[in-house]
Amino acid sequence: MSAVTALLGLGATAAHADDNYVKYYTVTSSHNGSKENLAEIADRFLGDSARSSEVFNLNSGRPQPDGGVLVDPGRLNAGWMVILPWDAVGGGVQYGVLPDKSPNTAVTPGGAPKATPSPTKGGSPAGNAGNPPAKPAAGGSKGAKPKPGKAGQCATAAASSGTSNWAELRLAADQAWPQSRGDGQLVAIVDSGVEGSLAQLTGHVAVGSDIVSGSGRGDTDCLGTGTAMAGLIVAKGGSGGGPAGIAPDATVMPVRIAETSTKTQATDAAAGITAAVGAGATIIALGSYVDINDKGVADAIAAANKKDVVVVVGAASGTAAANPDATLGKGVVRVGGIGVDGQAADDYRKGGVDVVAPGINVTSLGITGTGSLTGSGTHYAVAFVAGAAALVRSAYPELTAQQVVHRLEATAGKMGNGAVPDGSFGWGLINPAQSVTKVLPEEAVPAESDSQALNRITSDPGAGRSTLLIVVTLVALAAAVLLVFRIRKLLRGEAPAEPATTEPPAGDDTPPPATRPPAVKPAANPPVTRDTTPLTPGVKPGPKVTVPAAPAAAETPASTPEAPPNPKASVGAKSAQPSE
Repeated sequence: MSAVTALLGLGATAAHADDNYVKYYTVTSSHNGSKENLAEIADRFLGDSARSSEVFNLNSGRPQPDGGVLVDPGRLNAGWMVILPWDAVGGGVQYGVLPDKSPNTAVTPGGAPKATPSPTKGGSPAGNAGNPPAKPAAGGSKGAKPKPGKAGQCATAAASSGTSNWAELRLAADQAWPQSRGDGQLVAIVDSGVEGSLAQLTGHVAVGSDIVSGSGRGDTDCLGTGTAMAGLIVAKGGSGGGPAGIAPDATVMPVRIAETSTKTQATDAAAGITAAVGAGATIIALGSYVDINDKGVADAIAAANKKDVVVVVGAASGTAAANPDATLGKGVVRVGGIGVDGQAADDYRKGGVDVVAPGINVTSLGITGTGSLTGSGTHYAVAFVAGAAALVRSAYPELTAQQVVHRLEATAGKMGNGAVPDGSFGWGLINPAQSVTKVLPEEAVPAESDSQALNRITSDPGAGRSTLLIVVTLVALAAAVLLVFRIRKLLRGEAPAEPATTEPPAGDDTPPPATRPPAVKPAANPPVTRDTTPLTPGVKPGPKVTVPAAPAAAETPASTPEAPPNPKASVGAKSAQPSE
């Protein structure tokens, strides 16, 4: 019942797996040209061939489908089902009830034995990117070493495993495709390479780079983990080829840091990240062979973030010691894997998970000749999240790497009982459809102030020149319109009005009437000078004759004769209005 509710998204809290559910692997006739044995299986899925003793103890004496029993760790029959410890991950690892056992039959659970501590296994296909590669313990059985293969022919074909579509149904990435299919995004996969010859990947795999050899192509894969990741991101859906990728219009770039061995060098991983950035990758997915606790790797990741590249990594294991010098920035998303019932794919460090995605019983592409394979591991979850990041970057190309990570977290489905982020599940299970459709208020662009606009114009010479050209053009147009208006008025005979003035109108020679001076009492008997010569044009006037004035009356003052008008008397004075 818990599996059904989890599949429908109704149960957000992780449930403990039933004791009948185990991790197991179905033995094939050969692997990389050699017959399979427990040491090789332990090295491939646990990162340490010395742990073959754990695998032997989990399977010794248990009847196999053909009736045989395990008595010799070096002799395994094809079709046998080998129970594995809980931390086993990789292509071919399955999770569930053994097909040859009924649910009511007691099966020894595949929990990691307490007597033997889990080794560090960053070199294994574990999705446990926080662990450095481990060396086999002294005296441990090393088993058969895989033989190097040629490009496209690295591994002997193995039978396809059973398929599981719970991850495809749970994520429902097809609901995001009307808004985004990942077009224009280059997703670099730093892992074992990608088998680019597969029909399901045609047209979506770049040549890539082989870091191990220092030259050559990265589009070949001998281990299968990189191909499985690519299938979850860009594969075409179809019968027999696994489900469609989460971002089918994106392109993957294989960066090969592991060829035929799961043991890798941190320097190769750092170089692979740098190569991906140089090639123009917008998202980088780090597989299980990358140790993010290495300072050189962490520095390469930080450099990628500075170039606005989203980096998706597997969450570190709780058994791995944290390196304070290897810190990750906000453009990095740490991913944990889960099963259909919420069971974690690994014992992740508390608080070290940002989001989760399917990582147990996930079906994807196998390498050439193997068809679809179902496996478990954090690298599957990393691939799903990288594909979701491609959807977001394609739908919102203006977002920064940090904003893309925030959108993935803010739209994830809550898991756990507490507040988010949860210590085990982070912000929850990714939701591809919500990640490209949900409106986040914090992403709203604030209105640009005048000072910001001025700074933008001055900081961009091209924009400043354009703005100046527009202003000059508008001014020229306004001047032209005004000139046309003035010309039209002149042509119509409409002279412009003159300003008003207080001066007398031109052409009027008549002076204004003089102001009569006040009467002045004349002096007693003043002499009067009279000009008795008549005025004759052209004749010089004669001498003036002075006539003594008549004596004035003693009591009555003499009247003063009216003076003739003086034309200059009013010059400069305000004109008086003439009387009626």
